[in-house]
Amino acid sequence: MIPFNKPFIIGKELAYIEEAVKSGKISGDGIFTKKCQHFFEQKYHFPKVLMTTSCTDALEMAAILCNVEPGDEVIVPSYTFVSSANAFALRGAKIVFVDSCHDNPNIDPVEIEKHITEKTKVIVPVHYAGIACDMEKIMELAQKHNLFVVEDAAQAIDSYYTFSDGTKKALGSIGHFAAFSFHETKNIIAGEGGMLAINDPQYFDRAEVIREKGTNRSAFFRGEVNKYGWVDLGSSFLPSEIISAFLYAQLENIETIQKKRLEIWYKYQKGLSTLQEQGFVSLPDIPSYATNNAHMYYIVCRSYDERTQLIQYLKAQDIHPVFHYLSLNKSDFFLANNPEIDIPNSDHFTDCLLRLPFYYELSDNEQNTIIEQINSFFTK
Repeated sequence: MIPFNKPFIIGKELAYIEEAVKSGKISGDGIFTKKCQHFFEQKYHFPKVLMTTSCTDALEMAAILCNVEPGDEVIVPSYTFVSSANAFALRGAKIVFVDSCHDNPNIDPVEIEKHITEKTKVIVPVHYAGIACDMEKIMELAQKHNLFVVEDAAQAIDSYYTFSDGTKKALGSIGHFAAFSFHETKNIIAGEGGMLAINDPQYFDRAEVIREKGTNRSAFFRGEVNKYGWVDLGSSFLPSEIISAFLYAQLENIETIQKKRLEIWYKYQKGLSTLQEQGFVSLPDIPSYATNNAHMYYIVCRSYDERTQLIQYLKAQDIHPVFHYLSLNKSDFFLANNPEIDIPNSDHFTDCLLRLPFYYELSDNEQNTIIEQINSFFTK
């Protein structure tokens, strides 16, 4: 079986884990946590980074930092993972689902504007497949209506957005806050693990407090206060040094990882291009303002039934592709308290999008087999 995903070791992951254990500290905010944070701040120019146990935790921290309360409205794409909405629903917000663009799964800025009301507090753009949402338009809307922007950049490490004036910024450095994931399915992995980027200095101190269970513990250890206590809302969002040690070894090899992933991505694009020309599938399209971080490769089939048949065919050839999100507006949780709403583009991607096996150790022979079998399915 060629799996959909496979975690990998590329460098000193195990040595760094051993080093962390021998240091006598494997709880949060040790040497490797600080090394990871420094790496991201230096490479991507995030003003402040805090490592977390997951992207979900980072989103929940952002919701607290935005002071989301019952009665507030938060705009979220329907085509996303549940954490994008759940983090704000936990604060009592009303989640307002918005459709994707017709030609890619990212949130449509035109639809965002239609759904802004006097109760809207936050926009949550999700950079699907690591490809940037149209952040210039989204930030203009946020500024016009005085809204927070929380980038769900779970899939978007090492990806960029170019503004109309030529300015190029890393995804996650544009909104007020951004959440990243280092789950084993991501480009850079730590099993679990995440990160919150804080792009406005006025939130630096409070972010530390929220991450430390609502205490000013970090300030205490820096000698800024003579004792620490409960000063705000918060939870236990710090990752273990074990997670950070593994992650740091991956970061040391990020250029190598990204080079290989881009080779895989473009091989899929070339190998399946004839199917798009013949109208069998749609392939990913990178907007002019976005870069490609090769997070995943997907195809969009013509129908739900055709995708189902393709999945069954490939599994019979020992290849394991997977579909992706189910539109959140059709989830049991949402429909239990809300009327059914029509979000057609999201529903189309729910029914027709298929992700192909994609991981660092995917071999040329394995990828050739996948491409050949997909072409074979459609030509037959």
